[in-house]
Amino acid sequence: MLASLRGLTLAALLGSAALPALAETPKDQLVVGFSMTNVLTLDPAAITGREPVQILANVYDNLVTLDAKDRAKVNPDLAESWAIAPDNKSITFHLRDDAVFASGNPVTAQDVVWSLNRLMTLNLAQASFLKTHGFTKENAGASFTAPDERTVVVTLPKPVDPKVIVQTLGIVGPGSVLDSKLVMENEKDGDLGADWLNTHSAGSGKFTFDGWKANDRVILTRNGDYWGEPSAMKRVIMRHIPESQNQRLMLEKGDIDIGFSLAGPDLKALSAEEGVEVISQPGSGFYYLAVSMKDERLAKPKVREALRYLIDYDGINAAIMPYYGQAHQRPIASGVIGAMPDPGYTLDVDRAKTLLSEAGYPDGFKVTLRALADAPFMSTATAIQATLKQAGIDAEIISGSGEQIYGAMRERNFELLVGRGGGGQLPHPDSNLRAIIYNPDNSDAAKLTNFQGWRTSFYDPEINAAIDAALIESDADKQVAMYHDIQGRIATVVPSIQPFAEVLDSVAYRADLENFTLNPSWGTDLGAITKDR
Repeated sequence: MLASLRGLTLAALLGSAALPALAETPKDQLVVGFSMTNVLTLDPAAITGREPVQILANVYDNLVTLDAKDRAKVNPDLAESWAIAPDNKSITFHLRDDAVFASGNPVTAQDVVWSLNRLMTLNLAQASFLKTHGFTKENAGASFTAPDERTVVVTLPKPVDPKVIVQTLGIVGPGSVLDSKLVMENEKDGDLGADWLNTHSAGSGKFTFDGWKANDRVILTRNGDYWGEPSAMKRVIMRHIPESQNQRLMLEKGDIDIGFSLAGPDLKALSAEEGVEVISQPGSGFYYLAVSMKDERLAKPKVREALRYLIDYDGINAAIMPYYGQAHQRPIASGVIGAMPDPGYTLDVDRAKTLLSEAGYPDGFKVTLRALADAPFMSTATAIQATLKQAGIDAEIISGSGEQIYGAMRERNFELLVGRGGGGQLPHPDSNLRAIIYNPDNSDAAKLTNFQGWRTSFYDPEINAAIDAALIESDADKQVAMYHDIQGRIATVVPSIQPFAEVLDSVAYRADLENFTLNPSWGTDLGAITKDR
């Protein structure tokens, strides 16, 4: 089996898209291996998770971009400049005058406004980033305006730090600007092009879609009408290669240029491989154990506290998480304002048994535990299953694709789940807290699917109010104190999500790639890469 894998050529991998049988990938084509299990759509308004962002960051432009090296820095993109009003109630963006979409249509302020209105009207996953700050379908018309072809004004519907809104518009998804004319030419039954955008693109980025086959491949073709520095790569082939060992062998062989979905042992081996480099750096979000508080057993604080002491934090981080994550137990990422040292939770089976008995479950109970089939989720789920068993909790593991695992979470139809998320795409504690704790409306009808708080049915009005208040506090010392207080309350109420590691982004790539900079906000620019061949 391994011998046959080593013999694979790029032409064999691409099937009908036959290429010369070379020992290495062509100089003007970039071949990427990653997992597509969580790529369910390519509509920027509907995506969830980082894998779709890795694709769409190279297809759509935003008003601004988040710097890949200095996370606190915001760079111009379609907007060449912007200004925050003295009263902090609005932001005015001034667009560059040379940007065009891949269709040839000019990028106008009306396209930006239309894209933002579409986002709020469809009310899909990415709308949550703006809904949490008061933007709605009903007020979108007043919130997003275009006084002329080159000016966009964003009026804030409620007090919020305007810099956070600027950063949000730099995220792939809520800030992606679509070609309104092209999309509406492909609208069906008033869907604002949603069905068409599942498999087509309408952006102004360095690449366009040239085909997407679910759980197989995405092919990106250089946009000949790109308004900026064109990509050195004529084509990017993003392959669904979920097996880490396959990615490793293909990197060693030279059949792929980058491997985004490699397991720790393979990354360790590749770090010693001549001709291959490995990057490992802090990313966005956390690995966590989540519970659904729709389950009456898991809604009891003592049960959730027992679960807190049934995670082998030290063992998981030592044996499973190298290259994936580093130990972390609080919902604010290291290195941002308001971050605190870990509370020091440890595996304590006796304490967990006492808590379960006090909650009315001295003999434990049966439960399901969902996890993606990819690494490191299954290994972590198996480790947690073993420690749960020590306290009498019999957890049946359900593994599968992103739709099977996160889909159940988005439908609020699960019990336990090992997941990854919790914001952090913005370099601000609010990004973490809103993603992992905040939940302004716990009704099923709210469908706040991008909030893990909503997905897990966790609702705490006091924490919600504290998060809102901390965001608009202008005194830096007071703001830090407020974030400390929030974390103190979180430790006390035992919410529905317990982090055990914060994400590390670890990627292996061929050493002759140049200008490859991994973006911690997931939007890595593949169009900047060249090959020294």
